[in-house]
Amino acid sequence: MKFVSIIIGSKSDFEVMKSCADTFEAFGVNYELVISSAHRSPERTKEYVENAEKKGAQVFIAAAGMAAHLAGVLASKTVKPIIGVPMSASALSGIDALLSTVQMPAGMPVATVAIGKAGAINSAYLAMQILALENEDLRVKLKEDRIAKAKKVEMDSMEIETIL
Repeated sequence: MKFVSIIIGSKSDFEVMKSCADTFEAFGVNYELVISSAHRSPERTKEYVENAEKKGAQVFIAAAGMAAHLAGVLASKTVKPIIGVPMSASALSGIDALLSTVQMPAGMPVATVAIGKAGAINSAYLAMQILALENEDLRVKLKEDRIAKAKKVEMDSMEIETIL
């Protein structure tokens, strides 16, 4: 079974990354969510990636704060797409995690999205766009979602124009 793997560096990341899982559920996309740390449980992380690939993981999403090496560790263990979600877990409000996630050496790509909840949701959308390359039903759902979002903006605009 094909699915997206969401790996969070600690339990404290769950509340934000639940938005990612909720997005997959809204589109009917299979996912798995686990906690595994690049620093505190490197062997568990390595083993998880190997097993997830065997089970059908197509894309990996890594959410981590502070030093945020989780996405890079995943990139070193698989050639599947990696999407990094920097978490706001430090006094630097996630800027440290953003830089750690985005600054990868050549040949070890990690697609990096916004810090926090917007990034969590966008990581799901990006993963679904990757899956939609080979899944026509998902591609249609994503197009319909874009159309619905555009219509909402139009409706909101008309509502404001009426007030003014």
